Amino acid sequence: MSQFDLFRRRFCVLVAVFAALLSVGVMTNGQASASETRPNIVIILVDDMGYGDPQCYNAASKIPTPHIDSIARDGMKFTDAHAPGPLCHMSRYGLITGRYPFRANVGAWAKQPVIDEGQPTIGSLAQELGYRTAMVGKWHLGFAEDGYDKPLPGGPVDRGFHTYFGIRASTDIPPYFYIRGNRAVEPPTDRIAENHTEGWTPIQGEFWREGGIAPNLKLKDVLPRFTDEAIQVIETHNRVRNESLPLMLYLAYPAPHTPWLPSKEFIGRSGADMYGDFLMMVDAQVGRVLETLKAEGMDDNTLLVFTSDNGPTWYPQDVQKFGHDSAGGLRGMKSDAWEAGHRMPFIVRWPSQVQPGSSSDQLVCFTDLMATFSDVWGTQLPEQAGPDSFSFRFALAGESAAPNATRKNFVMRAGSVASMMTIRSGDWKLITGLGSGGFTQPNRIKPGPNDPPGQLYNLAEDLAETKNLYQEHPEIVSRLTAEMQGIAEAGRSR
Repeated sequence: MSQFDLFRRRFCVLVAVFAALLSVGVMTNGQASASETRPNIVIILVDDMGYGDPQCYNAASKIPTPHIDSIARDGMKFTDAHAPGPLCHMSRYGLITGRYPFRANVGAWAKQPVIDEGQPTIGSLAQELGYRTAMVGKWHLGFAEDGYDKPLPGGPVDRGFHTYFGIRASTDIPPYFYIRGNRAVEPPTDRIAENHTEGWTPIQGEFWREGGIAPNLKLKDVLPRFTDEAIQVIETHNRVRNESLPLMLYLAYPAPHTPWLPSKEFIGRSGADMYGDFLMMVDAQVGRVLETLKAEGMDDNTLLVFTSDNGPTWYPQDVQKFGHDSAGGLRGMKSDAWEAGHRMPFIVRWPSQVQPGSSSDQLVCFTDLMATFSDVWGTQLPEQAGPDSFSFRFALAGESAAPNATRKNFVMRAGSVASMMTIRSGDWKLITGLGSGGFTQPNRIKPGPNDPPGQLYNLAEDLAETKNLYQEHPEIVSRLTAEMQGIAEAGRSR
């Protein structure tokens, strides 16, 4: 072989190696670019906050909420967004699964997992796309419990989240203990007596139930502890992992649900007594999370959703006493079929993608997060996933949706009367019974001889649900009844 041929062969080998390396580099950069097109996702779900509590929804609110308001200032505020159920466990089931909670036995949460094994969740779908998924806070969807010194299967780490730190339910429902992964950090071997606050109803104020409690858990520390854990998730993901993988964080605060336990720096600062003070503390915790995202350089590429799981525990006498309407003019409260039970503050901030200071009147349900995230990811939602999930990505972009691609109705079961169903379709809302269906009394009324058997409201003209039109529009009652039955029997609405 001549010297020239040897040189040519070596040159060709070097070119091939260089081309291979370049190809690998291109693929790596392509993967990084694909990852960068998928934003971090942070869902902040607070507990029992009313439509009229944050000042960005109610200028007359007696509760300063500067950090929540800042999300609305920098993002899009939805005015017709609904929890899939007016109670904690119902709402959370729909948010995570994209499935209406009336389709599942969500009331079994205290004894068993409510989400079936293998059922798609927002976490499991994100994991399939390479997201690191984490949950912090209140689960309230059940574990397979067999003693608190043993593993707790069926919780977040078995339903789509790589890591979890939180509590099994509310901070007024025992036993009280922290869970990391699927194990109790410390079993609830001590006891705590039931507590109430003078001057409030039995389920308001510093209310909690008697039961087991972990020796080192203090109920007043749970809220800030969850913020600490969420901050650690964000910082660890950004600094330690640094794998160019996006993060999904679901932060489920157990407040301002009872017990209302504001720290000293917030006591007396609102115009709504201890409830308002506690909500100010919640707002401050939200602010800490926002500051961390900014400090870590993650806020510009984070799609952040803020909302509440259901309506407030706030009675007409509280409105009269403090001049603060937690429901913001809506009728009812937590658990009710009326609007205050499930119409929620719902804000989305996504820099460069969502117009700052914008608003949308698109009908939205929490079940829609699954389809919306799938749309954002540029993926097709699997057939078995999110049977009641519709994307509102178009609304975030300020666009019009295709006629058959948007949510046009919403079906829900009342919180306290299982037989009472409601459907919202267009401007009309039908409730299949009389009474609130929830915490407002009477929650169930037996119709008299000349009474209608249900309730029909035109929300475009009567958002406060003051005029029952059931007997005036029998044709609309029939149409909505058939529409609701069809959705229930089909097992899906998408």
